[in-house]
Amino acid sequence: MSAAEPSSSRVALSGRRLLTFALALALAPVLLAGCESGESMPVTTDAAPRADIPFPEDWRFSADAEPVTAAEGMVSTTDYYATRVGLDVLEAGGTAMDAAIAVSFALAVVNPAAGNIGGGGFMVTRLADGQTSALDYREKAPAAAHRDMYLDEDGELTDRSILGHLASGVPGTVMGMWEAHQRYGTLSWEELVQPAIELAEGFEVRDRLARSLRSSRRSLAIYESTREVFLPDGEPPEVGDTFRQPDLARTLTRIRDQGPDGFYRGETADLIVAEMERGGGIISHQDLADYETAWRDPVTFTYRGYTITSMPPSSSGGATMALMAHILEKHDLAALGWHSDDMIHLMVEAWKRAYADRNQVLADPDYVDIPLEEMLSRDYARIRGADITPDRATPSDDIGPGLEVGESTETTHYSIVDRHGNAVAVTTTINSGYGSKVTVAGAGFLLNNEMDDFAAKPGFPNQFGLVQGEQNAIEPGKRMLSAMTPTVVADPDGELFFVTGTPGGSTIITTTFQTIVNVVDFGMNVSQSVNAPRVHHQHLPDQIYFENSGLRSAVVEALEARGHTLQERGGTSGDVQAIMILPDGTRAAHSDPRLGGTALGH
Repeated sequence: MSAAEPSSSRVALSGRRLLTFALALALAPVLLAGCESGESMPVTTDAAPRADIPFPEDWRFSADAEPVTAAEGMVSTTDYYATRVGLDVLEAGGTAMDAAIAVSFALAVVNPAAGNIGGGGFMVTRLADGQTSALDYREKAPAAAHRDMYLDEDGELTDRSILGHLASGVPGTVMGMWEAHQRYGTLSWEELVQPAIELAEGFEVRDRLARSLRSSRRSLAIYESTREVFLPDGEPPEVGDTFRQPDLARTLTRIRDQGPDGFYRGETADLIVAEMERGGGIISHQDLADYETAWRDPVTFTYRGYTITSMPPSSSGGATMALMAHILEKHDLAALGWHSDDMIHLMVEAWKRAYADRNQVLADPDYVDIPLEEMLSRDYARIRGADITPDRATPSDDIGPGLEVGESTETTHYSIVDRHGNAVAVTTTINSGYGSKVTVAGAGFLLNNEMDDFAAKPGFPNQFGLVQGEQNAIEPGKRMLSAMTPTVVADPDGELFFVTGTPGGSTIITTTFQTIVNVVDFGMNVSQSVNAPRVHHQHLPDQIYFENSGLRSAVVEALEARGHTLQERGGTSGDVQAIMILPDGTRAAHSDPRLGGTALGH
């Protein structure tokens, strides 16, 4: 998957893709009837191996769900239309990277709560020959940002880092996709942006979008520019309506025709700056013109012989997962039993220590020194986990950071594998659901509220309850720390095995890690690993969160007897999109039924 591939791979999408897409729109109500209720839509009938794992009796998702399987390419996203766009690219001869770019723009149209051109994200790639890369297109603080910009006259935190124009960092998504295309693209940029334009011109609303808009109706009504787009005639679109976004279609057309200059300069940039001036924001023309992505060395570590490749800072995901894995590796989790009180106790104790370090030392590596090598070392993990006792919880107040130094759940993740064996994992966000709630008037897209991912007041919790340190304080041009954890796993023979990731704010790291534990330690297939109930601990507050009916009462009682505090959360945790490569090369995928996404293959 590289720019050096033969030009014959630059297959024109237009005629074939348009026909396929038109058919997909016409058939969507039938095709999605099962997917949106949480059932997979198999492409073949080949069944993947399944572990004998008993989920709790009242748990809502099945351990017997069949993965979607295919011989060549696979795309798994949170939205049918976006998945279909990605599969069209693969079927037209494009690579996983080509499909990832097209999917990103499509999600900006059909999943506005998280898909975006007004936000940012991370991309992890693994080529068929084993080479890996990590692209950081996280937002940056504007040049006029300063450390105490969200404090009132008494030094107390306000909501300005969450709601409104001041909450937005400089968006990175468009430049991120452009840089990915410059390095890896084989189909033309125009072909990959065009499907999103066609969607913006009108698509039939499905249940997932209708529910999302209804549940966010009050916040979407705060700003006039957002009301006009998402609440036409004062109400959100209903299932079956045609949702048209003409301003966004024009913005995407400029991006298609002008590349990043169609966003960071010219008419779109003028509209962004005008919106900032109208609402008291601080993103300037210079901020937009100066934005750059960063190609970084991925975080790579091994866990029980499997090689895990994930994001480095400014993501905290890879390093935090590595520390968790290395602490737990000396314990035989499989022998303890899946979701036994012994297993959960050990995982939670490891998570407490890993998050304590994450919150204290990780930040933008271009601005602060990070003890990353030490955090990734097994020697440090041995020391860090040495005080874990098997029969008693360690209070979080007794766990300080072990290293010294000189995001809402409405993120979205997608996973793609192509016929060559190239894999892409992408997590992207505007932070809270619908970001800052501000739509750029005349441009049709929502702006992020990522500035809340800084430590707006070090030592105090952000909207996800994360208590972060001085390393992540606000500075002009700095990238805010993220929990997004797009991840690719190779088996002990070095072959591609698993692609995974999720949204979920501070729960992203533990959710992603649990999908890996499920397949590596317990032999689950991809559907089981995604459908399994999830637990979470992030050091502070000192609580184990678990999904509704996700733990047996006897396990809850046993953990409480050890000194743990547990809280059953409402709703669900995460929205995993995962692909597993079976021993015969078959791609097996499962889109999380929690939100009703879709996996498709060919």
